[in-house]
Amino acid sequence: MDLFPLYLTIKVSFTATVFTVAFGLILAWVMAKREFLGKSVLDIIIMQPLVIPPTVLGYYLLGALGRSSFLGRFLEDAFGLQIVFTWKGAVIASFISSLPLFVKPARAALEGVGSELEDAARLLGKTELQVIKDITLPLAWRGIVAGAVMAFARATGEFGATLMVAGNIPGLTQTLPVAIYDAVQAGDAQTANVLVGVITLFSFIVLYIAG
Repeated sequence: MDLFPLYLTIKVSFTATVFTVAFGLILAWVMAKREFLGKSVLDIIIMQPLVIPPTVLGYYLLGALGRSSFLGRFLEDAFGLQIVFTWKGAVIASFISSLPLFVKPARAALEGVGSELEDAARLLGKTELQVIKDITLPLAWRGIVAGAVMAFARATGEFGATLMVAGNIPGLTQTLPVAIYDAVQAGDAQTANVLVGVITLFSFIVLYIAG
């Protein structure tokens, strides 16, 4: 059995989770610690991937990153980066899809850190960055880790948006969920059963760790 979909899924999920934690932590901190005009609108935008169909999300990404779009042309002309129908497209689809699953628990964890502790640190001369590094993040680490695990699990199971943006190219963009779909379409029940078993076991392990 071809192990490339398993390798690609791990690669895409890990890369997407790194981006999710990096950008999601900033968003979670802003949403937890700052009040500003349009905050509720930003919250809705962040949570959109949880409620809109994955194919709709994939359609938006395809329109935004395709060669016919301004951003797609700019990335290809300036940096030689082609996103659509490459594994990078799968990373972006998984990143966007998993972002709300990280931001929500991370935000709750950051909101749970008492402002009195942070204010005391500021009174002692700590800079805002030092307060975040020495007080906020250490106290909120459990929620942040749980969010990262859930984001990784979501990235592993991403199908609809990935199929739209990265396509189904064996040996190039075929992740585990897409390979399962391909096997079912081809009537290869044995391969489909093995792949379903692998991803089900993996999801169980991830949820057990997160719990």
